[in-house]
Amino acid sequence: MTLAEDTAGVEVEVSLLVPAKDEADSLAEFVSQCEKALKPLPYSCELVVIDDGSNDGTAELLRDLSRKNAFLRTITHRTRRGIADALKSGSEIARGSIFVFYPADLQFSPNEIPSLVEPIRSGEADMVTGTKQGQYEKAFVSGIYNRICRWMFGVRVSDLNAVKAYRREVMEAVPARPDWHRFMVPIAAADGFRLTERPVTLHPRLHGQSKFGIGRIPVGMLDLMSVWFQLRFGRKPLLFFGVPGGILMFLGLLVGLVAIALRIGGVGLRPLLSLTLILVISGIALFGFGFIGELLAGQREELRSLSRTIERLSSDRPQRKP
Repeated sequence: MTLAEDTAGVEVEVSLLVPAKDEADSLAEFVSQCEKALKPLPYSCELVVIDDGSNDGTAELLRDLSRKNAFLRTITHRTRRGIADALKSGSEIARGSIFVFYPADLQFSPNEIPSLVEPIRSGEADMVTGTKQGQYEKAFVSGIYNRICRWMFGVRVSDLNAVKAYRREVMEAVPARPDWHRFMVPIAAADGFRLTERPVTLHPRLHGQSKFGIGRIPVGMLDLMSVWFQLRFGRKPLLFFGVPGGILMFLGLLVGLVAIALRIGGVGLRPLLSLTLILVISGIALFGFGFIGELLAGQREELRSLSRTIERLSSDRPQRKP
């Protein structure tokens, strides 16, 4: 039996992280499918289900299922906090070195989890994305999102927003921001993690309804721009603000020289003076934003370095024997 029991000291290799919001109708079947799919594997697995503020009895059902299935661990959020926060909560109690993000709505079969995990176990990749095979009701929106992400971030996988497996270190690299789980792949790629993909079959939804509505598209695009900016200029904000700031100040200098020359020639144009002031002040303001951004980026790097040092010291500290 390779399904890990909920006891201290058990060596777990794979932790299945499953956010669940109002999935009471499908959870029992999902847990049963996970047991059948994971039990024959030659490595130890556990199932971590995060109830993200459900109102349909999901919490009560999970308590009952956890009593019957020792490999199942659960967390309950009092209110809905989103998938990104749910994954963070799950990772805090998960014991595996490899995480697998899977939904509980039965649209993806647990039988395909081994194919996602194997490239990581073999050392081929640090993160494996699932490429949806089959009809998808939001294929148009998903296709646009994937194309934009591939173009903006330069990632070479087909589907960035389906199921995925990844090393624990990938989760630690993703900021705890709402909905930023959608950008886990480009963030991981920017941090140097190796990517690959595997096909996964998409099944029709049998219970509940999709949590993604058309109103999320504008929010998603703003998040996309935020992630792009942080990955491209987050560590060098002066490069983003300084270049246009320098151009504006240079243009202001040219306009000012033209205004002076015209004034000497007996032609006074007040609009040129106003334009000079606007260009110079705007350039100085952009430079100021860049310098402030550099200070914040330096503080962030110091915090990351301190966090890594604390983690290293914690891992090197000998465990106290009972």
